[in-house]
Amino acid sequence: MAAYDQELDAKGLTCPLLVLRAKKSIAQMASGQVLHIEATDPGAVKDFEAFARQTGHELQESREESGTFYFVIQKA
Repeated sequence: MAAYDQELDAKGLTCPLLVLRAKKSIAQMASGQVLHIEATDPGAVKDFEAFARQTGHELQESREESGTFYFVIQKA
């Protein structure tokens, strides 16, 4: 697995708390750094696609394995 600048365990959280936590984490990061997120809310897929579109951050990865969703977002 790749190295990330920051990781966010958002398992058990739902929107909007899920996106708010990610937004807070990204705000503390430098441009170009990468945030890895783990979530269990199926709605997170659409939430993070919309979040990336609206903020200009790059959603590099979005996948699901055994009910856990993994996202990799690079800060713009």
